[in-house]
Amino acid sequence: MAKVAWFRVLRYGRRMIAKKADDHTHFGFRTVKTGEKPQLVRAIFDDVAVRYDLMNDLMSVGIHRLWKLAMIDWLAPRPGARYLDVAGGTGDIALRILKRLASDDIQNLGGARITVVDASEPMLQTGRDRAVDAGVLNNIEWVHGDAECLPIENQSIDFFSIAFGIRNIARIDVALAEARRVLKPGGRFLCLEFSHVLLPVLGAAYDAYSFRVLPALGEIITGNREAYQYLAESIRRFPNQDEFAAMISNAGLGQVKVRNLSGGIAALHSAWRI
Repeated sequence: MAKVAWFRVLRYGRRMIAKKADDHTHFGFRTVKTGEKPQLVRAIFDDVAVRYDLMNDLMSVGIHRLWKLAMIDWLAPRPGARYLDVAGGTGDIALRILKRLASDDIQNLGGARITVVDASEPMLQTGRDRAVDAGVLNNIEWVHGDAECLPIENQSIDFFSIAFGIRNIARIDVALAEARRVLKPGGRFLCLEFSHVLLPVLGAAYDAYSFRVLPALGEIITGNREAYQYLAESIRRFPNQDEFAAMISNAGLGQVKVRNLSGGIAALHSAWRI
């Protein structure tokens, strides 16, 4: 009991240090108080959780699966390691890691331990249900938590992953500092996120698709047009590949590398805790 209370005190302290009074951030193209963004983001994902993965398939025409395959390839999971997947509530990345470790045999998991942290309880419930359907009962821990104040001990994680989640965080610099805090020395950070298109011709077509098709598709599939309008806007507000690489480096992570996917529509950023 004392240990739990002590850990909560540390978490509260980190939250107070990170908090800035009366500051602002962006929520899509809107400017909001930084403290308001987590609730706004959580409301979106709470609402679309059940159809989130279906919508990913439809809006990317399945290409997100290739991006995630590239992520797992670069992550190169190893048996016996401890993994943390942040903003991974539906379990998509966690289950892919386990499948890779098991060489397509989901029952042979090599002692892997994965903690999934997400701020949306409905997203986590969707992930739990998927894991049960896949026969995974003991290898994934599902934790309701905040990326800016992770309920994870210092230097306890071998692999930190986050896919399509970091742009939704109010204080990205704080979340990156948290990633460094929880990683063991020599631990790996890997982020998959929408990024900035490199080819002007592709960019024009992508903008038209993002702002015209995605919101309409989101309304049809999830009943929430605003969620996918926010998606398109949030991508445009996210730092470009080099800017985000600099943020990772400024957080104290080293050997930062970038891989562009599909002409920069998405990008992988890799770094190490050194």
